[in-house]
Amino acid sequence: MLYHLLYPLHQHLPALRLFRYITFRGAVAIVIALLISLLLGPVLIRWLQRLNLRQYIREEGPAAHQAKGGTPTMGGLLILLALTVAALLCIRWDSPLFWLLLGSTLAFGAIGFADDFLKMKRRQNLGLTSKQKFMLQILAALAVAWFLYQYRLTGHYDTSLTVPFFKELHPDLGWLFIPFAVLVIVGASNAVNLTDGLDGLAIGSTLIAAATYAVLTYAAGNAKIADYLDIPYVLDTGELSIFAAAIVGASLGFLWFNAHPAQVFMGDVGSLALGAAIGTLALIIKEELLLVIVGGLFVMEALSVILQVASYKLRKERIFRCAPIHHHFEMGGWKETQVVIRFWILAFLFALMGLATLKLR
Repeated sequence: MLYHLLYPLHQHLPALRLFRYITFRGAVAIVIALLISLLLGPVLIRWLQRLNLRQYIREEGPAAHQAKGGTPTMGGLLILLALTVAALLCIRWDSPLFWLLLGSTLAFGAIGFADDFLKMKRRQNLGLTSKQKFMLQILAALAVAWFLYQYRLTGHYDTSLTVPFFKELHPDLGWLFIPFAVLVIVGASNAVNLTDGLDGLAIGSTLIAAATYAVLTYAAGNAKIADYLDIPYVLDTGELSIFAAAIVGASLGFLWFNAHPAQVFMGDVGSLALGAAIGTLALIIKEELLLVIVGGLFVMEALSVILQVASYKLRKERIFRCAPIHHHFEMGGWKETQVVIRFWILAFLFALMGLATLKLR
């Protein structure tokens, strides 16, 4: 919006030329999202407390977490509000891919909201059933996948894959792109959701992944940079780096209240939405497989749950003390803050590895 309102006035006020630049509007988006989060955070927390929208802790988790029962949840509403307002203000509205990305984020946020609301209504850690949640996620992801599959007809998008480390390998999935895209979005959404178990862990890790994809998205939307790095160039995706920047700002603001000891939890409304946003962004810029590296921490968390469940069903034995894996280390004697900070370090290293692959081709 600011671009459309202010940039046309640059002939009268030269300083407004700055709104032409994606990097400037990205920085503005970070500041706006951060300020909205910091200003409205206390208001939202008091509102959630008045409505008694509190977290219900699962009994099979670490005993120390039982003390967190009663902490307000659904703080992801703050993230979505800050992110949406900052994105609408700073991104050009003439890009259909922006509306697709925003729609995907809000759709998964709505699914998470329904799950959180049912948990609060029932006063226990049981919201939507796994089947209900999964089917809703698949339907939302199918809509995104179908849009992208049809968008290839514009000539500015295709269904090929970019394979890290292999410069000349670009297999075209054809119609198989649709189930692949659904897998990426639903997988990313649930992986972030599984990571959300300790104060600040999920939001800090998401911040790192979003910052990385802001860089990748800017590169994918710049023809010269994309050609130099030998990555796919996708028209108009540079604007979407502003969306990733808004995620960074909203995450920073939410982390202010979610740092240990957390004043509020994000809930599924936040974690499902953020995971879907990053997954959708990865699909749009043709860096889906790179997400496995950049989001390596989320992959590690999801795999720990899959392996734990499979091992128990097949052998009646557990691999980890508790899954997801952050609880394994916590029950092994690490303090919660130690787990969080060390996992942030891992997330940062995974992000650096992902960026390094741009030259290792």
